Amino acid sequence: MMLIRLAWKSLYSRAFPTSLTIFSIALSVTLLAGVDRLRYAAQAGFTGTLSRTDLIVGARGGELPLLLSTVFHLGGAANEISWESYQHFAQHPAVAWTIPISMGDSHRGYRVVATDENFYAHYQYRRDRHISFAEGHAPSSFSEIALGSEVASSLHYRLGQKIALSHGIEEHSILKHDNVLFTIVGILARTATPVDRALYMTLLGDEAMHVGWENGTPPAIGEQLPELDPSKLSVKNITSFLLGTKSRISTLMLQREINSYKPEPLTAIIPAYTLQELWSILDYADQTLSMISAAVLIVGLLAMLIALYMAINERRREIAVLRAVGLHLRQIITLILMEAGLIAIAGTVLGLGAVYVLLFVLRSVIESRLGLPIMLVGLSARVEIYALATILGAVLLGIVPAWRAYRNSLIDGLNAS
Repeated sequence: MMLIRLAWKSLYSRAFPTSLTIFSIALSVTLLAGVDRLRYAAQAGFTGTLSRTDLIVGARGGELPLLLSTVFHLGGAANEISWESYQHFAQHPAVAWTIPISMGDSHRGYRVVATDENFYAHYQYRRDRHISFAEGHAPSSFSEIALGSEVASSLHYRLGQKIALSHGIEEHSILKHDNVLFTIVGILARTATPVDRALYMTLLGDEAMHVGWENGTPPAIGEQLPELDPSKLSVKNITSFLLGTKSRISTLMLQREINSYKPEPLTAIIPAYTLQELWSILDYADQTLSMISAAVLIVGLLAMLIALYMAINERRREIAVLRAVGLHLRQIITLILMEAGLIAIAGTVLGLGAVYVLLFVLRSVIESRLGLPIMLVGLSARVEIYALATILGAVLLGIVPAWRAYRNSLIDGLNAS
């Protein structure tokens, strides 16, 4: 206990250089642990966005783009699929439920998703959570729309307000679907997933909005839009659909059947497997960042070594006095090692604390600006190993200045000016 008090007072007497050393180690730990925690936070966020969905089906194309566009609203789909193909598999004996998805338009930078009542009944996230409404209800008419929680809060929209949507997914689109105004009838409860950053309408609402846009372009200047007749609206195409099977055993069989569907080229993916492909792609970047962070940590520990080693020369008289009053050489060495350990512990705790503060502060920014779901995650075994290695490394490096203190003779220290 006495040695701990001496180590603390010694570090306190050199507060400024000690603080700089602690800061350098904290910065190193923040970078090293931050890369690991951000990766796991992103993985937990992505994985929790969609639960208990067996297959995602879209037009023939890449598996990863299909997942990112359908679930995370990143990028766009390669093509559309016909309503007839969707109905074929929606009525398949092995299928328990389906959720049709049609996308391609936006409102002030937020995606517009056209779907039906199955979305609110069957979509699950974070294992078993369902979509719910903070206010209002699901749209039932072609002129009604519901908002994700972030859309409503950031744009300050309220129930009963009418809005016009834009063509395309650009934030500042010049092509407006102002022929149909949509009334806000519901605001979804917060999910901390991409669901919060989208607007939800009916499939017929999507068709009504595109009346006169059959060729994918707006009517020519001076050309009058055809009169909207709700009774003639029908769904022709969708972007993709989510699918749940009655038995997990039939998932692979149904996937093969969809991928070999003759009337139309389709792609069916298993979300969990496709996410693993995403992590394997990002693994190279993660390893590179971890190597850079480890190098920074080594630099921080070397800075601590230099600071302690240089301080030994200035503390020759102090160490000599301690030896003169009865401290053994073993206790002097232990004192130096304790100082190195206290610096490392303080830097490690400060660094880990900074990781979670930054993760908490930047989570909403990352989610709103980049559309990437981030979850707060606890310490992992990997981070605990990082922390332990930092402290043990600091103590081992402390042997160098401790050996220097041991070599200083008692008379040399008392004669030091």
